[in-house]
Amino acid sequence: MLEIVQTVSDAGVARASAPFRRLFILGVLAGAYIAFVAFASTMAAFSLLADPATSGLGRCLAGAIFPGGLVLIILAGGELFTGNTMMLLPLSQRRIRLAGLLRNWSIVYAANLAGTVFIASLIFYSGQFNAGEHLLGGVTIRIAAAKCSLAFSKAFVLGLLCNWLVCLAIWMAVSAKEVQGKIMAIFFPIWLFVISGFEHSIANMYFIPAGLLAKSNPAWLEAANLSQEALASLTWANFFCANLLPVTLGNIIGGGVFVALAYGYALQAKSEKGVVPDQT
Repeated sequence: MLEIVQTVSDAGVARASAPFRRLFILGVLAGAYIAFVAFASTMAAFSLLADPATSGLGRCLAGAIFPGGLVLIILAGGELFTGNTMMLLPLSQRRIRLAGLLRNWSIVYAANLAGTVFIASLIFYSGQFNAGEHLLGGVTIRIAAAKCSLAFSKAFVLGLLCNWLVCLAIWMAVSAKEVQGKIMAIFFPIWLFVISGFEHSIANMYFIPAGLLAKSNPAWLEAANLSQEALASLTWANFFCANLLPVTLGNIIGGGVFVALAYGYALQAKSEKGVVPDQT
C-alpha cells in the first residue's frame, strides 16, 4: 500500500507543474468521456428511471455503464478534477505549493466543464433526446431539475460520499498491474455511487446543462411532466450556485481527505513507528 501512496503523491507533483496546454486538452477530453457515459447511461435506463417502481433497477443499469468513463480516462489518458482532489496528499507532504494545486484545479475544472458542455450541446442538436417518443428528453430534464433543487448541505454530503468512492476506485486502479485488474477496480465503486444517487461535480456538468438545453424543447418539456415550481429551480444560476458549488466542495473533502490524506497519514504513522508497511 505504501507504493500506492508514493505513486499518487508523485502524480500530484507532476500535475502541479504540468504545462497549461496538456492540462487543458486532457481536461476537455476527460470531461467529454464523462459526458459520453452520462448520456449513454441515461439512454440505456430512461424508461426504467421514468417509473418510480423501476427506478432502482434503472440506477443499477445506468451504474453498470458509468464506470466506462473512468476506464477511458485511466487507460487512454485524461485530467479529471475529482481525481485530482488527491493532490492534497503531496500538498500535505510539502512536495507542492498551494498555488500549484489551485492552478491545476482551476485549469482542469474549467476544461472538464468545456468538455461536458460541448458533448451535451452536440447531443442536444443531434436530436437524440427524441428517443422513446421524447421520454429521454423528459427524463433528462427531470434529472437536472432534481439536482438543482437539492439543499446546499445535502448536495455537499452527496458530493463527499460520491468522490470518496471515485477516488477509492482510482486508488485501487493504481495498485492493479494489468488492464483487467484496473477495470475491475474501477467498476464496483463507480457502480455503487450511481446506484446510491451520490453527486459527482463533473457528471453534473453534463446532466444539468443537458437538462437546461432540453428544457427549451416543448415536446421534451411536456414529457418531463414537472410542476412549474420544479421547473423554476432549473436555471443556470442554480446549476452553479445550488449544485456545482456544494457538490464540488464535497468532492474535494471526499477524495482529498477521506482517501488521499487518510491513507497517507495512516501509512506515514506506521513508518514513523518503525512498522513495516503492508505491501499488499
